[in-house]
This record gives sequence, structure tokens and C-alpha cells, in this order.
Amino acid sequence: MITFAQNRIYMAAKVQKNESERLSEVIIEGILDKKGEEIVRLDLSNIPNSVSNYFVVCHANSKTQVEAIAGSVEEHTLKELKAKPWHREGFENAEWILLDYVDVVVHIFQTETRTFYNLEKLWADAEIKNFDLK
Repeated sequence: MITFAQNRIYMAAKVQKNESERLSEVIIEGILDKKGEEIVRLDLSNIPNSVSNYFVVCHANSKTQVEAIAGSVEEHTLKELKAKPWHREGFENAEWILLDYVDVVVHIFQTETRTFYNLEKLWADAEIKNFDLK
């Protein structure tokens, strides 16, 4: 039998996941606006000791496009959800920009860097969903 406290914890986790999922969707909209390529969302929520609920990963073919995608993501999340990244890095050379929204971490790579690090393989036990340009 589930206690009241266990039910509250379960419901809080469910609400948190729904908020994280919505944040990831807004992030993906920002990526799509700047034509990010091979967009994937890795659901890490069922992986013990994972660093966040979701990773969103994409790539672009130039430093300029990587920076534009990052800017678009920040604009979309601020406008739609009033959310700002807790941490951001990689803007110096823009080979790999990371935007950390705590529950969702965004990885925007240049093509060669994404191939080298291969995050999808590193987190292979995550549920992966692909998003394409429409």
C-alpha cells in the first residue's frame, strides 16, 4: 500500500518531469528555428544518478550557426517560460556550447565535435527521441 508521503513524492516527481519535458520542447523549437541538425532528446529520468532529466543534442556546420542556435534557445526559453540557463559555456570557440537548465542540458556541437564525443553512445541506455526539420 502506498502511503500519503510516497504518493506526494511520486506526484512531485511527475510534475517535475512534465515541466522538464515542456522545457525540452521549447528548447527544440529554438533549435529548429535556426536549422539545427539531427536533434535528439535523451530521456535520462529513469537512469540512476543521471545529471538531469533530459539532454537535448544537435549540431551545426559552423561556429556562427552554433552561436545562433544557442541564442535562439535562450530567446525561446526566456520568452515562453521565463527560464534562463543556470550555467552556459563554450561560447569562446563555439565547437560545443552547453546550456544547463538543470533539469535539461542542451549540447550544441559543430559536426566534427559531435562525432568525436558521441554523447548518444555514452548515454546509450537513455530513451532517445529524434526531431527533424519539418
